[in-house]
Amino acid sequence: MQQSAQTAALAAAAQQDPPDVEVVRTLLSSSGAELQALQEVAAGLRDEGLAATGRAGQVTYSRKVFIPLTKLCRDRCHYCTFVTVPGKLARAGQGMFLELGEVVDIARRGAELGCKEALFTLGDRPEDRWPQAAEWLAERGYTSTLDYVRAAAVAVLTETGLLPHLNPGVMSAEEMATLRPVAPSMGMMLETTSRRLFTEKGMPHYGSPDKDPLVRLQVLRDAGDVGIPFTTGILVGIGEDLTERAESLLAMAEIARAGGHIQEVIIQNFRAKPDTAMRGTPDAEMTEFLATVATARVVFGAHMRIQAPPNLVSAAECAALIASGVDDWGGVSPLTPDHVNPERPWPNLDALAEITADCGFTLTERLTAQPPYIRGASRWIDPALAEHVGALSNPVSGLAVDRIPSPHPWPALA
Repeated sequence: MQQSAQTAALAAAAQQDPPDVEVVRTLLSSSGAELQALQEVAAGLRDEGLAATGRAGQVTYSRKVFIPLTKLCRDRCHYCTFVTVPGKLARAGQGMFLELGEVVDIARRGAELGCKEALFTLGDRPEDRWPQAAEWLAERGYTSTLDYVRAAAVAVLTETGLLPHLNPGVMSAEEMATLRPVAPSMGMMLETTSRRLFTEKGMPHYGSPDKDPLVRLQVLRDAGDVGIPFTTGILVGIGEDLTERAESLLAMAEIARAGGHIQEVIIQNFRAKPDTAMRGTPDAEMTEFLATVATARVVFGAHMRIQAPPNLVSAAECAALIASGVDDWGGVSPLTPDHVNPERPWPNLDALAEITADCGFTLTERLTAQPPYIRGASRWIDPALAEHVGALSNPVSGLAVDRIPSPHPWPALA
């Protein structure tokens, strides 16, 4: 029976039939020869999509700097080492947030190395949990963390020319509309649609108000209404079962079809970290991870960019990810560490290019917004950013040009 179900699911995938939960769950369980067959289908879809856009044989990445604007957060995710508490920051002689001068200095040093993206990562609304965060913001004239995010993005745009990509967590449609003129793209990982992981004590999202899947799904929908090129994805191996994983992929795909704004989907494997509640949880098993990547390609089809972080796997596993349908490595920094996974350094860009070439592909630089959204800038990119994006992009391909960013006026449009 299982063999029959697997055969039928693979046939449906090969024929590009719209999958349901049971088909997706079956594909997610693939291993051995069945996984190899699924990978072949996924790779074929990826190649078809790249060829259709004139980008055959390209795997993209964005050269970025990582700006950890604040490591305070109101959530308590059980696998996170990014977040800290005010006392630890104070003992280390650090502020509750990076000062604007510190933000600009990171971005400027990145620009000197050819970076074009400034990835803003931070905790969700820390002022709601920590009085010290609220005081820090008020002393500098900011009403909220998101108000400060906007100011920091403007500083980066005007003083360095780098393009901000904002990951401030859960936002309302109104808040995203306020941030749209200062960032060509934004993102928020869905992580999972499993409310069990949010509502049950001991589960990884228990006690984290911003990790309610219903809230996060609404953010994804609202981003489409606002017209923002948006990045999302799932974490593999945080306690979800295969049905929940299947439901997560299908939910993102439905929102992507409706809004047209999901520019890339990240499939990220869980890695246990010391000093977290999940330090004893096994890392995501590689066969299961590869099956998830390949299944995501089937669910999202030929034209979605499917991304996996290259610093969370080995070189051989990078090759296996390409074989599974990946066509984007995401942001890679020649300057700053991955502050969310500091124990996993970024691969050297030359090494990543070599790994990619060994798989028959060319590593190709893009901007923080994926090429279709650059080419469709009149719909997707706010007019206030048109010159900033145009200075760093090829208008025909939508890819990055080989140019060092430079300071650039920002017109302060609404």
